[in-house]
Amino acid sequence: MDPHLLRTFVAVLEHRSFSTAASVLGYTQSAVSQHIAALEADLGTRLVERRPVAPTGAGVRLMEHAPALLLRLDAARADIARLRRAPDARLTLACSPAAFGPELARALAGLRAAGPVEVDLHVLGREAVVEEVLTARADLGLVDGVAAPSDPLPLPDLGPTVTLAVAEEPLAVLFPHSHPLARRRSVRLPDLAQAQWIDAPDTAVPLARLREVSHTAGFHPRIRHHGTDPHALAALAAAGHGLTSLPLSLAATFPGTTAVPVHTPRLVHRTELLHPTDPTPHTAELVSFLTGAG
Repeated sequence: MDPHLLRTFVAVLEHRSFSTAASVLGYTQSAVSQHIAALEADLGTRLVERRPVAPTGAGVRLMEHAPALLLRLDAARADIARLRRAPDARLTLACSPAAFGPELARALAGLRAAGPVEVDLHVLGREAVVEEVLTARADLGLVDGVAAPSDPLPLPDLGPTVTLAVAEEPLAVLFPHSHPLARRRSVRLPDLAQAQWIDAPDTAVPLARLREVSHTAGFHPRIRHHGTDPHALAALAAAGHGLTSLPLSLAATFPGTTAVPVHTPRLVHRTELLHPTDPTPHTAELVSFLTGAG
């Protein structure tokens, strides 16, 4: 498949519009139509319904592959470009909200004390963190998630990238103080499947992940939180808009809420770092601080 055609296909379905995709990509609408027709001819099936714009069954299936394929192409290009780039005095770090904590702040202090370095810190959603590292827009990434004890996070295929665990801690559910379960010492996730939840995939544990690890349907969102601000998320939970799941150390810091550890299933909140196989000197130094070697 021609990647140019694939990018056009993704843009059309993301925007649900041929004209908007043309504007975003810098093509004419006629060129976008030709790209989609050429891709459909290549695969021998219709991929996009035209009126209204929507994926066919085959288009839905291709969209399951396309973003990852395009990201790997961008990552390959960035990886080769990185080999030619001279190290500088700047370190760019991408971090998901729940992966940022005192340990990272102390590691950055140790890095800055060791020598001159300019640090750019970007707090992003988990998928965006991975993309920033793979496309060389960040030197190092920190992502968090839920896994069984000592298991790695279920990250996508990262290619020539190093991942290391830097923290594991209990997972908690955040309840408003008035909730009857706020007085429990621990909770079972399957028992909460039919509760109302806040869908905050870039800040808290995504609800789809809770369904997966609990082997239970449910976890329906009452409200959706778009962004990376855990304080706004906690304020919603405190006001009774729904439950959310966060690492215990973070969840225990918010007023008006009670953090109750998850007992069943056996899970931990895990933080991992990722960086290219040939990290910059500043990246390697920060890794040593984060892993206790610095």
